[in-house]
Amino acid sequence: MYKPFQIYMLALGGFLTAVAELVVAGILNTVAADLNISVALAGQLITAYSLAFAIGTPILTALTSRMDRKRVLIAALAFFIAGSLISFLSPNISVLMVSRVLLGLSGGVFLVAAMSAVTKLVPAESIGRAMSLLALGFSLAFVLGVPIGISIANRYDWHVIFLLLALVALAILIGIARILPSIEGDAPSSAAGQFRVMTNPVVVFGLLMSLLWSTGNSVQFTFINPYLEAVFRMNASQISLVMVGFGLFGVLGSRFGGYGVDRWGTVNMLTGSLAAGIVSFALLPLAAGSLWVGLLLLMVWVTSMFASAPALNTYFVQKAPESANLVLSLNMSFTHVGLALGAGAGGVLIEYSSDAGYNPWLAAAALVLALAAALGSFASARRPLRDTMLLSRPE
Repeated sequence: MYKPFQIYMLALGGFLTAVAELVVAGILNTVAADLNISVALAGQLITAYSLAFAIGTPILTALTSRMDRKRVLIAALAFFIAGSLISFLSPNISVLMVSRVLLGLSGGVFLVAAMSAVTKLVPAESIGRAMSLLALGFSLAFVLGVPIGISIANRYDWHVIFLLLALVALAILIGIARILPSIEGDAPSSAAGQFRVMTNPVVVFGLLMSLLWSTGNSVQFTFINPYLEAVFRMNASQISLVMVGFGLFGVLGSRFGGYGVDRWGTVNMLTGSLAAGIVSFALLPLAAGSLWVGLLLLMVWVTSMFASAPALNTYFVQKAPESANLVLSLNMSFTHVGLALGAGAGGVLIEYSSDAGYNPWLAAAALVLALAAALGSFASARRPLRDTMLLSRPE
């Protein structure tokens, strides 16, 4: 029988990988000045992480899917520690870029292995809440990890952030080695057999939903600062308070999403959270004259966005149990691609319209398409076809 602190240990690891991903965005100017490079070049550190995460994670996951989950978690953390130490010691942008690739790969593999471990440790009726704890890592990283990282960079040196990440990761590695039981991997299957799941419409529509969902949210989230400045005339200190509020509502959304999955099911939670996001985005430009109505709509959006995450991961585990590790890694890859697409599309719209005021309508359009893809996946799951029910088979 599993023990709750085992899940908390995995969630702490998820928090750590989220901090490693997000903190660079907050210290770009500091890194650029220290390494004597442009901010634009420093921004490629984020690109390097995302590409390594999106491309490398599914490949490494397929290669390690049959391995004991505990061993994969420990190995991923060991490489994460190595990547953090390389960042700490990096004398130039080239070495730092290598470390970001290593952190992206190890962070992605850890998250997939952690989600897979949760599905094998936790009873079926509690998977949603356990998944929400892992999703909680991102919102807590945003609320606590990133501000603390920025504070460390300003007070000491940005390199110190990565030394601390390595030390905490080492503590988590020791904890996992001591308290986590041996957890079996996926059933034996060749790489080709695992990727056969991509021919299933349930999974294909589901991944398209994930892509469009992250695209829509990224359109708004990437440019939230200029949006708050242009539409609600907020200053830097007010925006900081709003961002903390986003993080707190993200925590609430993650917990609610996990509860909702166990209480009402993944289909209802995904449908409801997507609908809430669509309505919030559609009404936002109409609320430009009312600060409090606008903030309320933004908080509803953030809550629904974070509530979707545990529902998405649980949905894929339920629909592709034989290839759960691969599908979860593909889901995260599609999410990262969507983040990049949303940032690009939102930037183009701002260039065209001169401010971020209309970005919510573009985000709403993407979520409408995400909902359509979700309905396609749900409909495919109801079809009694052999290829739909048998998502993958051992070879």
